[in-house]
Amino acid sequence: MQHNFIANQACLSHSRQTLAVLDPSDGQVFDELQRSTPQDIDDAVQAARACFEGPWSRLSAVDRSRLLMKLSQSVAAHADELAALEQRDCGKPTKQARADAMALARYFEFYAGACDKLHGETLPYLNGYSVLTWREPHGVTGHIVPWNYPMQIFGRCVGGALAAGNVCVVKPAEDACLSLLRVAQLAAEAGFPAGAINIVTGYGHEVGEALARHPGIDHISFTGSPKIGTLIQQVAAERHCPVTLELGGKSPQIIFADADLDAAIPVVINAIVQNSGQTCSAGSRVLIEQSIYEPLLHRLGQAFKALRAGPAAADLDLGPLIRATQLSRVQDFLSQAQRDGIAVVAQGEIAAGAPSGGFYQAPVLLRDVPVQHRLAQEEVFGPVLSAMAFDHEDHAVELANATAFGLVSGIWTRDGGRQFRMARRVRSGQVFINNYGAGGGVELPFGGVKSSGHGREKGFEALYGFTTLKTVAVRHD
Repeated sequence: MQHNFIANQACLSHSRQTLAVLDPSDGQVFDELQRSTPQDIDDAVQAARACFEGPWSRLSAVDRSRLLMKLSQSVAAHADELAALEQRDCGKPTKQARADAMALARYFEFYAGACDKLHGETLPYLNGYSVLTWREPHGVTGHIVPWNYPMQIFGRCVGGALAAGNVCVVKPAEDACLSLLRVAQLAAEAGFPAGAINIVTGYGHEVGEALARHPGIDHISFTGSPKIGTLIQQVAAERHCPVTLELGGKSPQIIFADADLDAAIPVVINAIVQNSGQTCSAGSRVLIEQSIYEPLLHRLGQAFKALRAGPAAADLDLGPLIRATQLSRVQDFLSQAQRDGIAVVAQGEIAAGAPSGGFYQAPVLLRDVPVQHRLAQEEVFGPVLSAMAFDHEDHAVELANATAFGLVSGIWTRDGGRQFRMARRVRSGQVFINNYGAGGGVELPFGGVKSSGHGREKGFEALYGFTTLKTVAVRHD
């Protein structure tokens, strides 16, 4: 049975109740988590506050850097263990789970190097004055981490918060807690003071809401759905608590006739089947110039037919979805597509021998999806790619921007002028030209516009969100 981790101690919840942990590959229970209460959140916040006002505040930026680097090295040394936890907890194929563990190590490494480089400025002002700015931590930051990439998202938000001088209370999704509980233990072993990193498990409506409402939380980062993000923001606004929100996407891959199709096809496919399509930045729409629409659909269809979904340990193209309700959601989208006459170009297979209790969905490629259809507007969060044709550059921009989201866009063309015109015109927080995702890009600021949220995580830019700016004016004449 798993415990909460508060002030470097494993703790039972005040409720003394537990939640079942299911393996998505077979649907079987294999562990238990604490079903925590608002009192557990309060315990964690109090521990974090004591740490922030005590030992953490006495650490220099160099000291924080060294702690984060030790944690990075420990995560890398335990990558196989963490990957195994993530694999069984989330259904990730082996290669994806290990990549996530190494990405976590890289986040801590990057932010270790950033700790002592977060500078203020001196400002020219009136004669007889010296004016400078300091960047100061918020204090106790709250982090609500989703189930699709628990290690990676923990690294990008908690790593940045710690580097900026904050301490953290983390509420993971109830579907994906095991790896983060182990990372918190590794942090304690690396020398992080008690209360610097606290993990409280449980349901969102019970402890996620309590974390967002807690008056001792000075900043909230949330990754999840726009609906819950709106609620988080409303709750935080009641006490003027700043928030960083990453709320998903409906990201387009825009392919022009002059693109290198041999390079584009495997990237387009990976961008929708990675993590079984359960990725906020998944390239879930492919917009294809009319003159190459049919031949490119044929090539994509052939590639889709070769894809296989199966148990995480089989390390196939994709594993199961996270839970039964997520599988039902994806199947509901596909059933509606069938009712509405949207044609299937091709679909992959579920591997022979996959456990019948697993939550498997074969990847599906759909064609001629109307721009206002639910499949073109809503986040499916599964391995479903919607294709549509465009006639010219303006039409491509119109289709790309025709959703409420704006997280990531991919543009495929050899025309240098078009590359930059399109990059300026599509509305998204990231734009990739002749690539998609840039290999994870720990260094690259990440976040959205419109319903995809606001604020930035990843890269150095994230540190500005995890700090507040203080202006100091000194009169000396």
